[in-house]
This record gives sequence, C-alpha cells and structure tokens, in this order.
Amino acid sequence: MISKQFTITAPEGLHARPAAELVKAASKFQSDVSLVFGEKDVNLKSILGVMSLGVPAGSDVTINVNGSDEELAFEKIAETFTSFNLGEQK
Repeated sequence: MISKQFTITAPEGLHARPAAELVKAASKFQSDVSLVFGEKDVNLKSILGVMSLGVPAGSDVTINVNGSDEELAFEKIAETFTSFNLGEQK
C-alpha cells in the first residue's frame, strides 16, 4: 500500500475540473484508491465522493493506493496533481 500526503495549493481548492481529472486518472487502474480529508475517506474513483469533501486551498489530503498496479496508479495521480497545479506532495 502507498500512502502519501499532498497540500492543495490551487486557490479554488479541489474544485470540479481537477477533481474530475483525478477521478479519471484513478479509474484507469485496478488498485483501490482513496482520498482522505479530515475524518472522511472517499473512493477517488467517485466524482461525487471527491466533491462531497469540499477541500479548500491550503488543506492537506492523503492519497491511499492499494493493489496490483499501485505504483503506476500513484505515479499517474501524483502527475495529475502537478500538471493541473492542484497541489504538491509533502
């Protein structure tokens, strides 16, 4: 299992467009992928789950990836964070 923290740096927080890109990236893989914010843990393959978190700018989130292709999945998700200027890995 891979578990890494990111800080949301986008001024709008985790809003619809980058959230959709994260979901799209996570959905390409077999591994279970979750996004943790505060006490809530949602499936990163669910746009409704991600949007329900309402993650504001400056927040720390954790990405958990577990499965047979977890390394590739995490690389793609981390790449999506940086390519959309959404956040940076801690």
